[in-house]
Amino acid sequence: MKKYDVVVVGGGFAGVAAALAAAREGAAVLIVEKGNCLGGVAVHALVNPFMTTSAKINGERTSLAAGLFKTIHKKLEERNAVSGISFLEEELKFILNEMVCDANVDLLFHAYIFNVQKDGGSIQSISVATKSGVVEITADYFIDATGDAQVAYLADCPTVLGRESDHLCQPMTLCFRLGNVDVEKFMASYGKLNTAYKQALEKGAFINPRENILAFKTPIPNVIHFNTTRVVKMDPTSPEQVTKAEIIARKQVYEIYEFMKQHDCGLENSYVMMTAAEIGVRESRMIVGDYVLTEQDCKACTKFDDSIAACNYDIDIHNPEGTGTSIYSFSETEFYTIPYRSLIPQKVNNMLVAGRCISSDHGAQASYRIMPTVCTIGEAAGTAIGLAVKNQCGVRDIDVKQLQRTLKDNAAFIGIDIR
Repeated sequence: MKKYDVVVVGGGFAGVAAALAAAREGAAVLIVEKGNCLGGVAVHALVNPFMTTSAKINGERTSLAAGLFKTIHKKLEERNAVSGISFLEEELKFILNEMVCDANVDLLFHAYIFNVQKDGGSIQSISVATKSGVVEITADYFIDATGDAQVAYLADCPTVLGRESDHLCQPMTLCFRLGNVDVEKFMASYGKLNTAYKQALEKGAFINPRENILAFKTPIPNVIHFNTTRVVKMDPTSPEQVTKAEIIARKQVYEIYEFMKQHDCGLENSYVMMTAAEIGVRESRMIVGDYVLTEQDCKACTKFDDSIAACNYDIDIHNPEGTGTSIYSFSETEFYTIPYRSLIPQKVNNMLVAGRCISSDHGAQASYRIMPTVCTIGEAAGTAIGLAVKNQCGVRDIDVKQLQRTLKDNAAFIGIDIR
């Protein structure tokens, strides 16, 4: 395989945005993806809908997830693939494929990274498992968009797992869909159904500890989406524990489905249409970078000098031990920014990290982990690496002001003025 300027590992929102941004700066880019399409958890784990992040600035409602995410969202709208905040995953797959191919980004699907080769502080290559055996891929720069900080971990960069006190992670969730639903009847019954659910939960009726049923309408008639299973006290980086979590979560799907069907709520003729191809992970490894973004930074609405993205989504912590969800909400005029330093892992000089595994604590990660925001982080990482390629310098040596100007020139929102 040819040598690339940049290899992006992971084809979710962060990885796609990183690849597109690096290619926009003139770099030769490859995306390595373990699945069969782009879109990450949106397509593999059915994570839906888009959580929103916007603020009232000078009296005007402003999206904090601008730039490439706005472009992707507009393309979904043009294909009638959005209804409110819900979207069609199959259309997303197609759109992302078209965007990266139009940008001359190469793709390698069905390739799972398992080894990293380093020389001092520089990653030389990665090794991936494929159907034809091991493939070694070389590049001058790398972007870890795996969600689990997999490249950083294999490169012996410092990482942390979960919350600081006990390293438990937010629960994993297997999303599912029901078909042939009387949607209006279901939504009208939603409150009463949740009351009955809570009463049954208190009596120990479920293995699922989640405190409520969480359901969303979809753009598809007669289909309801559920984000309501909860598997706690499992390590999302352990293959054995993830396997166990998948089995438990699928039991929870049918447990909650059979419970709902006992109530007059529009599911009389319904069926389990699909469960996600893989369980959704909210939190796993995070790098220890040049700066650790903290929950306190977020609550203080800190604006960093090296800001590259902004967010004000709730600090939304699903209890890692069982029932309950802790939510801290920002006012509609508030937001915090994400510093470039939080994308830089220790012990390497030619890699950045993008997505939910950047350098932060448990509380901060609970806010910025949403798909729109990780897309903006990915765009920043790709732009920075593109500048590094142009200047043949390490990721710590780029001109951060130039990075910020380039992002703003490409319609990204970074939350601070550039003088």
